[in-house]
Amino acid sequence: MEETYLLNYPGVKKKILAGGKGPLPHFPLGTKVIFHFQTLLDNFERTVIDDSRLVGRPAEIFVGKMFKMEIWEPLLTSMRVGEVAEFWCDAVVRDPLSYHRESWMMEKDEKLQTVPILHMQGNALVRQKQFREAASKYKEAVLLLKTVQSREMPGDVDYINLGRMIVPLELNYCQCMLELEEYYEVIEHTTELLEKHKGNFKATYQRARAHAALCNEDEARRDFATVEKLDPKFKPFVQKELKILGENIRKMHNAVVSFRFVLPVPRLPVADISKWISPTSPPAINGTILFVLVFSTLLSCLSGLQSLTASQV
Repeated sequence: MEETYLLNYPGVKKKILAGGKGPLPHFPLGTKVIFHFQTLLDNFERTVIDDSRLVGRPAEIFVGKMFKMEIWEPLLTSMRVGEVAEFWCDAVVRDPLSYHRESWMMEKDEKLQTVPILHMQGNALVRQKQFREAASKYKEAVLLLKTVQSREMPGDVDYINLGRMIVPLELNYCQCMLELEEYYEVIEHTTELLEKHKGNFKATYQRARAHAALCNEDEARRDFATVEKLDPKFKPFVQKELKILGENIRKMHNAVVSFRFVLPVPRLPVADISKWISPTSPPAINGTILFVLVFSTLLSCLSGLQSLTASQV
């Protein structure tokens, strides 16, 4: 038996019970890993608190897809095909009976029953302004529904209905991301949602607000225009958002102009610089002095442009 420690994971110890086949595989993002496992307490009886073989099917995860127990991914990707290994992980288990069943171990009905519970928990966390925790609940519910949906035939009634159940959870997740100022995350999820559900008002409005927060002017105005078409009664809110967007764009442009033209410009006489440049000077010194000279000249031109523009106005 070979014994080793996993690097960068303190408190994790690995013992190989049976060697696998071939070299260590490469696990790119999205790789499906299928495995059997037992979870035991590190006590005298080695109490088993979970066993995939008792469920009747192996477990599976997808690399990089945020499996609930994050440590499992580095454990599994340290193994070869066919390898059998034990891992010791420092953890606190208060009550084996309270052990949470992972979603992949749930049957279809159990998953569907869990979704509204997660939805309500997310809503309660939102009322407490715990947006990140709420987003986690909504995301977990979405993953459960997508898992069930993946086993249905695309286009069938059940597949379509599951897709409709996902929409409000996705929108709630995106609203939490807006509150957390995770604007790129909002744009990614709402764009994906709109590809499947074109004309969704809330998704369009959320994406418009995310673009506006990032000062993506063209994209924000396009989405706000769509929002107004979808619900003309929303025009006052759109106008308010556009006003804020315009003010932010002007502030951004003023900041750029200030950076370009208001900086004090050092003016170095050429005579003073020339005495530092000689054919015998090291190349590095020549290069440094020449860079300063060119940079100073460029700033002088910009300063002159500012003066010219001001005089013309």
